[in-house]
Amino acid sequence: MMEVHDEELCFPQLLNTSCRKPTVQWLKVVILQSLLSFSCVFSVTLNLLVIISVSHFRQLHKTTNFLLLSLAVSDFMVGLVVFPGEAVKLTSCWFLGDVMCLLYMHIVSMIVCISVTNVVLISVDRYVAICYPLHYHRRITVTRIRLCISLCWIYSACYSVSFLKDNVSAKKASCHGECLFSVDFSSAVVDFILAFITPVTIIIFLYTRVFVVAVFQARAIRSSVAAVSLQRSVKVQRSELKAARTLGILVVVFLICFCPYYCASLGGDMSFNTSAAVLCAYCINSSLNPLIYAMFYPWFRKSIKHIVTLKIFHPGSSKANIL
Repeated sequence: MMEVHDEELCFPQLLNTSCRKPTVQWLKVVILQSLLSFSCVFSVTLNLLVIISVSHFRQLHKTTNFLLLSLAVSDFMVGLVVFPGEAVKLTSCWFLGDVMCLLYMHIVSMIVCISVTNVVLISVDRYVAICYPLHYHRRITVTRIRLCISLCWIYSACYSVSFLKDNVSAKKASCHGECLFSVDFSSAVVDFILAFITPVTIIIFLYTRVFVVAVFQARAIRSSVAAVSLQRSVKVQRSELKAARTLGILVVVFLICFCPYYCASLGGDMSFNTSAAVLCAYCINSSLNPLIYAMFYPWFRKSIKHIVTLKIFHPGSSKANIL
């Protein structure tokens, strides 16, 4: 039997029940921790700017922006909770115990679910705005959007509990110092269908309809742009088309970054390289979303200037014109 040294154990005082420290090449550990540290700071900072912008400025209290706010909150939680937690799990021992491990798993599951539901809501919002523009402000109100967002967060929390509760009894920590939560294949398939395939199908269907109608409207706009009476309508349509294109890019990035997570989940591959790749794809998604806003939304760049220069602390700053 191979002798185990104290420095190789997570809890040297528990010689018979302690896990061994992960044996990962130091270069991989340094690269992963550096990447996650940078991504954590980057994601938390940018998403916090989105949260402050939409929450503070009254001009941004619009239906679509509240959906972006909800997505920013979930991305903020990814940077604040998921990145540090996964870095510890991959490169070190888990010293917080089984209760905190279970709570962490619930939070991760909830964040993944709320991210998906947020993107579905964004797709529905753009679908109504482009396909039924005359009914948009009557059907999609701030009150209804806030209610939908609240229900989605409640649903995600309940789904996380129901998804993980059946596997709690199966969680048998082989030793102290690990935070592993094994999900059986049937549960993984159900989660894949409910939390990925179904929402993605809805998203693809809605955006297919959106871009078909958008092409038709663009042609109609070009053919009637000379009419003075339609100039305001043309401006509104172009604004909606630009918003649809911007949020379409966000949806595509989301789908690309989330695919590795479910592929690894179904494949059961929990190796260091696979886990690190999935985590990197996930952190890219949460970091890219605010960059998409910065590139395509002038109001986000203006609000950043107000926040960085501390103008938001001036009296009446919430009424500033940033559109």
